[in-house]
Amino acid sequence: MGAAGDAPAVRQLRVVVEAEDYDAAVAFFRDVLGMTEQAAISGEGDARVTILDAGRATLEIANPAQKRFIDEVEVGRQVAPKIRLAFEVGDTPAVTARLVAAGAEQVAPPTPTPWRSLNSRLDAPGGLHITVFQELGEPAEHASRDS
Repeated sequence: MGAAGDAPAVRQLRVVVEAEDYDAAVAFFRDVLGMTEQAAISGEGDARVTILDAGRATLEIANPAQKRFIDEVEVGRQVAPKIRLAFEVGDTPAVTARLVAAGAEQVAPPTPTPWRSLNSRLDAPGGLHITVFQELGEPAEHASRDS
């Protein structure tokens, strides 16, 4: 929230990814992961962008020690670049299998975490390192704890 209950200054978070294989990246995130297409725009010189809805967005800022801890819990070693995208899903094992079948490289299988989620790591099209996670606790628990 802004000052004294004002509306938030930021209304939307967009992560913009340059993908060498644009069609493969769009198909992976839209058709396989299941993100809804909001808009597709093209311009001169074959310029194209597709905007996909990711549901609720948050920006998670972690210090280096926390990043190392998350990597250790989820993967067992340091693998993530400075930016990693995380997608909440309803069934981590099924989504992980679907993403691998569509060309993602599994970095770590679904792994239970101390923060009560089931997380897997993948390298996805567009050069993105991603986590898919499923919350294991009750929804009220999620609102009251750090992710």
